[in-house]
Amino acid sequence: MTVKHHQSKGKGRRHKELDASDAVSASHTHSRNTQGESKWRSNHNGSLKMCVAMFYRNRFLFLLAIVALLAVLSLSLQFSATTHSGNSIRPAGENRVEDPRWRAQKTPQGRNVAGAVHLIPMTQPKEDGMVAKSRKRILVNLYTAPPKLDPIYEAYRYCNMPNKTDRGLEGHAPSDYKLLSVHVMIRHGDRYPLYAIPKTKPPPIDCILIPTRKPSHRLLETFIKNRNIVTACKLDGPLNNIALLPSHTVCEMGELTQIGVVQHLLNGEHLHDTYIKKHKLLPDNWTTKHVYVESTGKSRTLQSGLALLYSLLPKLDWGKIHIRYQWSTIFCSNSCDCPMRNHYLEEEQRRQYNMRVKNSLLEQTYIDMAKIVGIPTRRLRAANPIDSLLCHFCHNISFPCTEYGCIKLNHFKVIKAHQLEDEQDRQRKKLYYKYALLATHPILNQTVTRMQQIAQGKKDEIFALYSAHDVTVAPLLSALGIPDASFPRFGARIIFEMWQNGQVKRQHFIRILYNGIDVTFQTSFCSGHKAHSKQLLCPFENFVSFVRKDMFAIFNSTNYYDACHRRVF
Repeated sequence: MTVKHHQSKGKGRRHKELDASDAVSASHTHSRNTQGESKWRSNHNGSLKMCVAMFYRNRFLFLLAIVALLAVLSLSLQFSATTHSGNSIRPAGENRVEDPRWRAQKTPQGRNVAGAVHLIPMTQPKEDGMVAKSRKRILVNLYTAPPKLDPIYEAYRYCNMPNKTDRGLEGHAPSDYKLLSVHVMIRHGDRYPLYAIPKTKPPPIDCILIPTRKPSHRLLETFIKNRNIVTACKLDGPLNNIALLPSHTVCEMGELTQIGVVQHLLNGEHLHDTYIKKHKLLPDNWTTKHVYVESTGKSRTLQSGLALLYSLLPKLDWGKIHIRYQWSTIFCSNSCDCPMRNHYLEEEQRRQYNMRVKNSLLEQTYIDMAKIVGIPTRRLRAANPIDSLLCHFCHNISFPCTEYGCIKLNHFKVIKAHQLEDEQDRQRKKLYYKYALLATHPILNQTVTRMQQIAQGKKDEIFALYSAHDVTVAPLLSALGIPDASFPRFGARIIFEMWQNGQVKRQHFIRILYNGIDVTFQTSFCSGHKAHSKQLLCPFENFVSFVRKDMFAIFNSTNYYDACHRRVF
């Protein structure tokens, strides 16, 4: 191909391209020329350096893009993981114990779901208040079933190890409302077991109060030193024969431990900050008539009540305190004659027995434990081993061992899991609920009567304390209709507050708190009030109507006596 041939065919902008092509052809033709070869290599090296520089620059941008992509993928996976049920984040295995600080989140339906996330509402309200169907579901609805309760986590909750940061919502109300009355019912603090596992060593725990031993409290030392001053308080009947403080080097059955004392020193300190310092519930010159205290005849309830009073009322003049004796664990006083209450209790015990015999895993666990201990299975079951095992668990003591082996954590988990399943079945069957209504009416009626008198201007017994047991608090929670209330832990408290509207003096309201959580609108008599009223608190009249009338409707009766003596078939 000649230069003239290219020039005859090329026109316009093609001239430059043809010149470049001719230059390349010429360079190839004279490639063996030393000067031309040196010039080509120089140009080639410059282009190579430029390409290398661009490669490094692009590689940096490429790496940045990769990092960004990995970050997006990581966030997507984390978001995906949080939308699974609570069981997926719980550790499994016999020897793995969950962190007690883990807490399940509450769903709007009141169920416990860990990590439930809804960024976009499932349904959208129409202008007329009706709920419209959602045509596009963005996330799966996780509220179909609550997660399975974990026995180890629930056992930690039951132990209720003292925690100075564990406060509550007591005393919270609109600023212009006035607190008129407070009624407190407590379960005694941590205790030594009531039952011993046969042929095993009892838990090595002493019941001497030592301020330098943990857990402790800043008031524990002075509480111990004032034991002689405490004797100045007036005690009814059998209470005079009970030691005012635990003091045995080897704990007796059911005796209050130092942990139990500290639990109620903390309870009293919290209630002092709320009711005495903030709301000035008691006047500075309060007398015996302002405070009402009642306890059963067990040392653990009397000592728990004294510990709470000591931190509730600093610089306490014990001569002002009168502690009344209550012979009944359900505090029924003079209204304990109730045949139908006993009938429903027997039905509830029969339900418990039927559920236990159907649990093959539980039965096998008892058989295995009986072999380890070396006694018949029936005898082991009668010894209620969970009571002793809980003491070992709460005090971080190894489970009992014999020459045949050791009781293991898995044995404990099976029994505790059955307890949790039994509580859920109990709520479904309603037999215990009927028992609870009749068992707690006397104490609820006493509470209503006292509050009504205070609402009318009476200043007597504005603070009431009942030191009781789990068999007292549990039916009270059931009777109030609180569905999600856990079994009463050591040192549990349930509180009734009566408030007065600062602008309308005749309006009175009730608040109910369980372990510092406001459960007022979970009760059967106030569950629908919040959604249909502008008032922030539950009217006291709702509580009165429930105690005096509504709680007998399930028995087709209108009063306590008739409900107790009318046989329902």
